[in-house]
Amino acid sequence: MRATRKRLCSALLAAYLLFSLYAAYSVFLRPRRSSASRGGPRPPRLGRGNAAEGPGRRLRCHASPGSERERSSLGNEEWNPWEGDEKNEQIASQQRYETNLQMLKNLKSQQEQTDLKVQIWGKAAIGLYLWQHILEGLLEPADVTAQWREGSIKGGKTHFSFITGPAVVPGYFSVEADNVVLVLNGREEAKITYATQWLHYAQTLIQTRKLRHVAIVLLGSEQCNNEWIHPYLKRHGGFVELLFVVYDSTWVNEEDIFQWPLGVATYRNFPIVEPNWSMLRSPRSYLCNFLGTVYKNSSRENLMEVLKQDGLDKLCWIAAREQWQPQETNESFRIYQDALLQSDLTLCPVGVNTECYRIYEACSYGSVPVVEDVMTPGKCGNSSIYHSAPLQLLKTMGAPFIFIKNWEELPAVLEKEKNMSLQEKIQRRKKLIEWYRYFKAQMRHKFINILENSFLPNYKG
Repeated sequence: MRATRKRLCSALLAAYLLFSLYAAYSVFLRPRRSSASRGGPRPPRLGRGNAAEGPGRRLRCHASPGSERERSSLGNEEWNPWEGDEKNEQIASQQRYETNLQMLKNLKSQQEQTDLKVQIWGKAAIGLYLWQHILEGLLEPADVTAQWREGSIKGGKTHFSFITGPAVVPGYFSVEADNVVLVLNGREEAKITYATQWLHYAQTLIQTRKLRHVAIVLLGSEQCNNEWIHPYLKRHGGFVELLFVVYDSTWVNEEDIFQWPLGVATYRNFPIVEPNWSMLRSPRSYLCNFLGTVYKNSSRENLMEVLKQDGLDKLCWIAAREQWQPQETNESFRIYQDALLQSDLTLCPVGVNTECYRIYEACSYGSVPVVEDVMTPGKCGNSSIYHSAPLQLLKTMGAPFIFIKNWEELPAVLEKEKNMSLQEKIQRRKKLIEWYRYFKAQMRHKFINILENSFLPNYKG
């Protein structure tokens, strides 16, 4: 009984499989025959003309040879049961593509409308510190003696372009943005005269609506005598909306006037220094260094006297000169860099101002600045925002320097230095170099944010 039931089930299953195979062959594999091959006449088509002949009449369809060939070819075509679905899917896919493309175009258009374009005109050496050291932009050509150099970067929502060199002259270059940052030197009368020519040019562009916004980065007077720029500031009826000024100006209010760092001596082609293993970890041959000019009746003379006591000058790399040299030779520049690299400390006595290039250059090489923390004669001092002059900006940013009020404190500093282990000095170097990297990054962020808040409508950075 069981064997009979099993054979019956097997037979039914085999029949089902054969039927399924035949159905699949009939639907998908067997070629379709034309109407002629089926042996029956095609039914006549009713048109409007045939309908007029009246009901009950035998209708005859007279077709041309061409239409017969067309029907014959259509009859030989393969039938695709999914053809309609494929066409619908193609249409839907094309519609999705066009919709997405339009959305991308709209997004790009909105992005261009909300982004800020700023052109920087570098007409003072501190412009190179801004561009290369703070904003980390590149310049083409790399040749520092080129008559024209330019570069472009994007920071935040701002597209920056930068031009500099002797060939950048008012009226002889393309103004490529509505917003301009003009970098000027206002240290002395000759420089101020040149700076005012650029200010008048910018003012003309504002009046003719070729510019919308202007900001100034100013290497100010070392005594903070910057009154000459007052009439150009918007707060005094002028057109300059923002002023970034070097040295401890009492004008700084963090609203439209900001303190800016002096930076390294880019006019002497001081490089961007990348820390390496040796710079961080190798023992240094000297406790300290000072290579610079010793002015008559200055605290630098006191420094030299202190160093001669107890032979301290033998522990430090000292090269004093009586006259300032604006340009370095290749040899003197190499010696200066070696002194920074081979010294744990860099002595930074005041000059005409407390802030000097040496401070930033020492940071680049991990040599801790020992700063004479005293005010120099002039109009510099505390502002309504900062109350720690001199070097308010650096102190506010937590600079890990050694500050002293008198060079008589130096022997105790050097004695402590003698007792420090190499590991302690390595950790201090790392801290200094990391701080300097952080300082430049913060200045970059602050600079961009101020421009975007001031120049972009309704922007809240």
